[in-house]
Amino acid sequence: MKQGKFILSADPSAAEAAAAFEDAAEAGPEAELRPFAIAPAQHGERLDRALAVLVPEFSRSYLQQLIDAGAVTIHGVTARRPSQRVKAGDAGVVELRPTPQSQAFRPEPIELRVVFEDEHLLVIDKPPGLVVHPAPGNWSGTLLNGLLARDAGAALLPRAGIVHRLDKDTSGLMVVARTRATMDALVQRIAAREVTRQYVALAHRPWRGPAVRRVEAPIGRDPRNRLRMAVVEGGKPAATTFECLQACDQGCWVQATLHTGRTHQIRVHMAHIGHPLVADELYGGAPIGGLQRQALHAWRLAFSHPVTAAPLEFQAPLPADLAAALAAWTLRYNGREWLTSQVP
Repeated sequence: MKQGKFILSADPSAAEAAAAFEDAAEAGPEAELRPFAIAPAQHGERLDRALAVLVPEFSRSYLQQLIDAGAVTIHGVTARRPSQRVKAGDAGVVELRPTPQSQAFRPEPIELRVVFEDEHLLVIDKPPGLVVHPAPGNWSGTLLNGLLARDAGAALLPRAGIVHRLDKDTSGLMVVARTRATMDALVQRIAAREVTRQYVALAHRPWRGPAVRRVEAPIGRDPRNRLRMAVVEGGKPAATTFECLQACDQGCWVQATLHTGRTHQIRVHMAHIGHPLVADELYGGAPIGGLQRQALHAWRLAFSHPVTAAPLEFQAPLPADLAAALAAWTLRYNGREWLTSQVP
């Protein structure tokens, strides 16, 4: 087994990504058994920290994965927690082997809906259900894997050129860089709010009040449920403008414009103002019309080209499942026919 070359951090550098891309196919199931002994200077240290000193060619993150996978023993007993304390004189063995995370950044042929392409960037219409980055539970079959298979140059870019993300079950438009200069420029423009990202969403409860409403409410991890985000004191600033396009007794059809890019921002802000998205069970929504994922679609993306400065604008038709849920409440898109004209 090649030591160290298939290890990637969660946000790999270009060099790490290139090494992983080159060597992932060569990393087989072989494993190396590496004995270790805890020195007096490491007495009382965390196991993962001690191993990071004893096996310095591997990252601490990777060693934590091995501990969690049961690949580390001390005196013949399997270690279960990276945080467990070690004692001077402890003797053990670590089984150095590929983990799902270490092999995540590899090319996989995945069909991608490319809306626009030139030598600098791609614009993709992401279907619902496609994960953007490898993560626990989804180490393969992601947009990143598909980008690596589509363009060998993507391996030279952090995150294969992905500059922003959509949740797994959110559909719609994303821009992806194909060069480092383009990636840096897009990241700067997103941070400067020079990239327009608009969404449509179907939500519970009829809309009340003005048709256009700007929500400014900080977002952070929900202290009562670490799987959720929430509006919390001390959270990161977040701002979204909502426009009610149509409403009925059951709910409302809204357009959302992002001014910041917090995790689950639209979902959290809509739930915060009393309109959880249809089928978004994490934030209080319930399914209708057969829709099994949150009713959220990134329909419009607009920005100036980072190299040519040409104005670019893209629109993505409404997916069939969201169109069916909209029809279940006898709502339409208020005259924006492009959303329904291309639905099968």
